[in-house]
Amino acid sequence: MATNAKLKLKDILLDVNVAKIASRYFGKSSGWLYHKFDGKDGNGKETDFTPEELQQLKGALYDLADRIRKAADTL
Repeated sequence: MATNAKLKLKDILLDVNVAKIASRYFGKSSGWLYHKFDGKDGNGKETDFTPEELQQLKGALYDLADRIRKAADTL
């Protein structure tokens, strides 16, 4: 079962490096973030993003978008 966050991000998930987002912005493994998106923790129990984690993910995506925009502006 996909989480609401995964459904909302389905358009970009194949284009972003989830492992880098997990590491850089959360200090976690890619598996942790993939489990969050899939709604199951590493033990198969249902899980979801906490409100704080959703804010952190939102900030990460804004930061990544800004970095991409700045890189594009240099071309």
